Amino acid sequence: MIGWLEAVVLGLVQGLTEFLPISSSAHIRVVSAFAGWQDPGAAFTAVIQLGTEAAVLIYFRQEIWEIVSTWFRSLFVKELRTHWAARMGWYVIVGSLPIGVLGLVFKDQIETVFRDLRLVGTTLIVFGCVLWFADRTARNKLTLEKHLSFAHALVYGFAQALALIPGVSRSGGTITAGLLLDYRREDAAKYSFLLAIPAVLSSGLLEVAKIGEGPAPAWGPTILATIISFIVGYAAVAWFLRYISHHRFTGFVIYRIILGFFVILAVTAGWIPTLG
Repeated sequence: MIGWLEAVVLGLVQGLTEFLPISSSAHIRVVSAFAGWQDPGAAFTAVIQLGTEAAVLIYFRQEIWEIVSTWFRSLFVKELRTHWAARMGWYVIVGSLPIGVLGLVFKDQIETVFRDLRLVGTTLIVFGCVLWFADRTARNKLTLEKHLSFAHALVYGFAQALALIPGVSRSGGTITAGLLLDYRREDAAKYSFLLAIPAVLSSGLLEVAKIGEGPAPAWGPTILATIISFIVGYAAVAWFLRYISHHRFTGFVIYRIILGFFVILAVTAGWIPTLG
């Protein structure tokens, strides 16, 4: 059962890592293992992500309102269907389909074998290298408003679905896809954050019912962790968008690789268990 101290620590971890391309779910899993705590589980992880997603909703509130309102009005007003906001609404919907379908198909694995720390360490390393390659080869010139298409939205969507495996990183996977498609870093990150909204909200709300039942964490610590993740997450998203407008992702790549090797070493040496 998760206690109050664990809730504070894991809420901080979630808020700090959700928007960075280093995998928040991997960090929650790893921090819990090294602290000697039980794996908080997929339900707790999904629910506290509602806090960081609330940070996105507030940070991008003007753009989100324009997208939602324009998309809805375009269903009835033909002239609005070519507006960038109306098109963005459809791109978010289409891009959300892969993770929705694959999340249901691999639901059991997400809650069990995907949380194996050997797999987490491996994905941290492998997808860190992929991010490095994408960052180095991207022409960094396309914008969402002019160049995003249904095909690109699906590519983003399948990249986001890879984040069902802790260690891949939802933002890391989608930003990597955007860079490989030659989008600007800021645009790749922005669409990554917008695309996460339906997936995170639906996943979190579906898992809410499990909180407080059986081995799942109690409501009190879960709410506290969610509030902390919101406060810290809001600051993190603002910093991250400013940072990537002037810097490459090299620092994040190096961090991922070092952490991945350390996790694998720790599991191999028996310092931490692979599961549980």
